[in-house]
Amino acid sequence: MSNFRKILRFAIPYKKYAYLNIFFNVLYALFSTLSFLALIPMLSVIFGDTVKLRVKPVYTDIFEIKDYLNNYLNYYVTTTNDTKGVEYTLGAMVIVIISIFLLKNLFNYLALFFATFLRNGVLRDLRDGMYQKIIHLPLAFYSEKRKGDVMARMSSDVNEVQSSYLSILELIVKEPLTILFSIGIMIGISLKLTLFVFVFIPVSGFVISKIGKSLKKKSGRAQQEQGTFLSIIEETLGGLKVIKSFTAESYFTRKFEGSTEKHYDLSNRILNRQNLASPLSEFMGIMVIAILLWYGGHMVLVEGSLKGSAFIGYMGLAYNILTPAKAISKSSYDIKKGNAAADRLMEVLEQENPITDKPDALSKQDFETNITIENINFRYEKENVLKDFSLTVPKGQTVALVGQSGSGKSTIANLLTRFYDVQEGTIKIDGTDIRSLKLESLRGLMGLVTQDSILFNDTIRNNVTLGNENATDEEVLNALRIANAYEFVAGLPDGIHTNIGDSGNKLSGGQKQRLSIARAVLKNPPIMVLDEATSALDTESERLVQEALDNMMQNRTSVVIAHRLSTIQKADKIVVMQKGRIVEQGTHDELIAKDGTYKKLVMMQSFE
Repeated sequence: MSNFRKILRFAIPYKKYAYLNIFFNVLYALFSTLSFLALIPMLSVIFGDTVKLRVKPVYTDIFEIKDYLNNYLNYYVTTTNDTKGVEYTLGAMVIVIISIFLLKNLFNYLALFFATFLRNGVLRDLRDGMYQKIIHLPLAFYSEKRKGDVMARMSSDVNEVQSSYLSILELIVKEPLTILFSIGIMIGISLKLTLFVFVFIPVSGFVISKIGKSLKKKSGRAQQEQGTFLSIIEETLGGLKVIKSFTAESYFTRKFEGSTEKHYDLSNRILNRQNLASPLSEFMGIMVIAILLWYGGHMVLVEGSLKGSAFIGYMGLAYNILTPAKAISKSSYDIKKGNAAADRLMEVLEQENPITDKPDALSKQDFETNITIENINFRYEKENVLKDFSLTVPKGQTVALVGQSGSGKSTIANLLTRFYDVQEGTIKIDGTDIRSLKLESLRGLMGLVTQDSILFNDTIRNNVTLGNENATDEEVLNALRIANAYEFVAGLPDGIHTNIGDSGNKLSGGQKQRLSIARAVLKNPPIMVLDEATSALDTESERLVQEALDNMMQNRTSVVIAHRLSTIQKADKIVVMQKGRIVEQGTHDELIAKDGTYKKLVMMQSFE
C-alpha cells in the first residue's frame, strides 16, 4: 500500500470531495440496512405477528433501546389498527419503506457524484505531473526507455490507477459499513443465526486472496507489453517510408503481432482470474444463505424461537452482506492491478533528475567575453567520448568543430546546452561554470539548430515563435526573411498561419530547416549552436540554408558542428577532432597549409 499513499497526495486538493463522498457513503450504508429492517414490521402486520400493546412504552436507558423500539412499534401498529384500520397501517409502512429506499439511492448518487470530481481531478493532476516530469527529465533517461512505453504509462497506467485505486474509497467506507450495519442488526435479531455469517467472511477472503496472488505480477507484465506495441506503432509511423521502400511490412507486422499476442495471453489470464472473483464470492455466499435457510427454518418451524417475519427480514439483511462482499473481492483484484500500474508511474515520478538548478543558481541575461571548455572528460556509458578536451570561444567569433562521425562533435553541443553534464572538467560562460547558472537562463543565451529539423504539428507562426511567444507578425516575417524562408511561406495559402502537419511533413527538408533557423533568429540569442545544420540537404537547399546561417551568425558567437567542410571555410577557428581529442586547430588556410588531418578531410569531400 506504499504506492497508494504516494498516489494519495494527488487527492489532497480534492479532499472536500472525498469527505463528502465518505459522508454520503455512510448514509447509504445506514439506509441500505434500514431498507431491509423496515420490511420486518410490515411482514409482522401481514402475518399477524404483532404483539398487541395499547400502553405507550417509556424510554428508560440506552441498554434497553431494542426493547423500547420493538414495544413502540407494537404500540403504534396496535393503536393505528384500532383507530384507522389495517389497510391504513400497511399504506403508512409502504410509504416509509419507499422513502427509505429513495433516500438510500439518493445518498448513493450523491456519493458517486462527489467521487467523480475526485477521480477525474486526480486523473488530470496525475497526467499533468507525469508530463511535467517527462518534459524535465534529461535526454539520458530516454536513451534507455521506449517512447511507446512512456506513452503507455501516461495513458493506460494512469487510467488503471484512477479506476483501481480510487475504488478503495468504496472499499473502505461504503461496503464494509454496509456489512457492519447489517451484521449489527442481524445480531440483534438472532445471535445464533449470525454466527454462521462469520464463517463465510474469513473463508471467502482466504480463497480469493489465494487466487489473486499473482495478479499484480501478471498485470505489470501486460502493461509493459502494451508499452512495447505502442513503441512499435510509434516507430512504424515515424519510419513508414523506410518500411515501404525496403518492403519490410511483413517483418514489422510479425513484430507487432508477436507483441499483441503476448498481451492477449496475459490479458486473458488476468481477466479470467478477475472474473472468477464475483461468481466465487457469490457461490460461497449462497452456500451460507442455504445454511441459514435450513437453520433459520428450523428455528421458526420447530423451535419457535424466531418469528417468520423476523426471519425473512434477516434473510434480506444476509443478502445485503453478499453484494458488498462481492464488491470487496472484486476491488481487491482491482487494487492488485492498480498497484502494478502505480509501480510503473512511480518509476517515472520518482526518477531523479541529475540536471537541475542549484539552490543558489545565478541568472545571466547577457554574454560578455567568452565560452571556455576546460579539461573535459565525458562518457555516455563506459568509454570516454571526449578526452581532456579544452577550447575557448571568444565573443563574436565563429568556431567550427569538424571530424569523422563519432569524434565527439555533437557531444560538445549537448554539453554546452546542459542536455548532459560533464563528469570531469568545466564549461564556463564569462568565467561562470554553467552548472551554477539557472537552466532557463543558460538556454536563454543560446539558439540551437540541429541536423534534424524538429517542428511541431502547428502553424508556421507558432513553430517560429516557440522561443519568443510575444513576437509580432512583423518580427516573425523579418526572421523568415533572414532565414531565406519568406518567399515560400508567402506562397502558402494561409501564409504564416498555415499548418505544416505532423513533424512539418507538408514541407521539404530545406524548407523545414529554414524554419528552424527562423525560430533561432527570432529568439535572438547571443550564442548560436549549429549541429550539422546542412548535412541532410540537397545542394540547392544547402545553398539557401547556408545563406540563412551566414545572415544569422553575423555579429554573434557561433559554435558550428559541420560535416560539409565547404560550409565553414569562413570560420574564425576550425577545430579538428579525432576520437574525442583535438588534433588540429586554426583557420581554413592555416590548416590547409599544415597538410594534416583537415586537408585530408577536405580532399576526401572534394571527390564525393
